Amino acid sequence: MTALPSAEPSRSDRDWRDRVAHAFSRAAPHYQARARAQQAMGERLLAGLPARAERVLDLGCGPGEMTAELARRYAGGDAVTGLDLAPGMLEEARRRHGTTIRWLCADAEALPLATAGIDLAVSNLAIQWCPDLEAVLGELHRVLRPGGRALINTLGPGTLDEVGRAWARPAGLLGFRDAARHRLAAHRAGFAGVAVESRLERFHYPDLQAVMASIKGVGAQVARPGARLTRTDVARARRRYEALRTPAGLPVSYHLLTLTLER
Repeated sequence: MTALPSAEPSRSDRDWRDRVAHAFSRAAPHYQARARAQQAMGERLLAGLPARAERVLDLGCGPGEMTAELARRYAGGDAVTGLDLAPGMLEEARRRHGTTIRWLCADAEALPLATAGIDLAVSNLAIQWCPDLEAVLGELHRVLRPGGRALINTLGPGTLDEVGRAWARPAGLLGFRDAARHRLAAHRAGFAGVAVESRLERFHYPDLQAVMASIKGVGAQVARPGARLTRTDVARARRRYEALRTPAGLPVSYHLLTLTLER
C-alpha cells in the first residue's frame, strides 16, 4: 500500500477544487436532464457489478442516480454512501432520493472513511477532475477491504476532440490521462488486480448549443475563468463544428477508460 502525502494541498489545488465544486453545484438542478452521454456510459459500468456487496461507495455521485440504483441492487440505502465534492449536487441527490442513503461531501483525494470498510467502490466520470490520480487510487485502495473491487469510468486523451477543434483548443479543456498512466497509478496504489478497457464512445447532437450543454459534466470549459466569449468567438466555433457534421448530427467523442481494480 502506498502512503499518501500529509502536506496541505497547494493554493492552486485548493482554488481548482473550489472552482469545480462551485461549477457542479450550479449545474446540479439541470445536470441529469443534460447528461445523456454520462448516463449511457454509466449503464455500461453497472453491467460489471458483482452479485453481492454489503458496503458500497459511489465516488463522485453527482445528483445520485447511480447511487440510488446501487441501493436498489444491494438491499437498501443504509449500506450505500454517495460522495461528492459539490454541496449543490448532494442537495439535489437528497431532494431526488431521500436521506436513507448516506450523502457525504468530501474530496476523493482524502476520503473521510474507515480503512478497509468498503466492499465495492463505483465511480462514473469523476476522477478526471482530480489533480492527483495517485492520491485518489491510493485512497480507494485504503478504504476497500481485502478482496474488494473498484469499478471506475474515466476519460482518456482524444476525448472531446471535436470540441477542441471547434474552439481552437480551449485552455480550459482538461488534460486527460492515458490508460498506461492509470495502470501505473493503480499498481503503485497496491491493487493486486488491474484491468483497463479502452473504447471510443460517440454521441451526436443537433447544434452547438446542445453539444456544449452535454459536456459540462465531463471536463470541458471553453474559456479561462473570468474570460468572456464574444459573438465572433461563438460564430467561429459554430462554423468549425458544422464542418464536422454527419447525417446523425454534430459528433462528440469520448475515449472511455473503464478500470476494474481488485484489492
